Amino acid sequence: MCRENNKSMNQDNKTILEKANAAVTAGDNEGFLSFCTDDTVWEFIGDRTLHGKEAVRQYMSEAYVEPPQFMVEHLVAEGDYVIATGKISIKNDEGVLIHYAYCDVWRLRDGKLAELKAFVIEQQAA
Repeated sequence: MCRENNKSMNQDNKTILEKANAAVTAGDNEGFLSFCTDDTVWEFIGDRTLHGKEAVRQYMSEAYVEPPQFMVEHLVAEGDYVIATGKISIKNDEGVLIHYAYCDVWRLRDGKLAELKAFVIEQQAA
């Protein structure tokens, strides 16, 4: 693949993830899911794996009662992969905002989010 096409694809994949994350931040879970393949797989390392868009929809309805707050620090794209690092804050079942550091490794297929490996670590209050 020529270097220019690779740069363009990398930027396109970053843009897809940025648009998908913007939907989640706006509370538009269905908008986010429109960026996912039907057979998307989300693996939360050390926790659980979700198989398919319906499983992700169910997870989002439980975990994102209020939209999460993202702070993306870095987006790195290479080929079919985009790696995002940053911080995310999500309210728990008691309504307490919990802060996490994360590294998401996304694999895209045909312009959609097909696979996620998420490394998420709760940050302790100082």
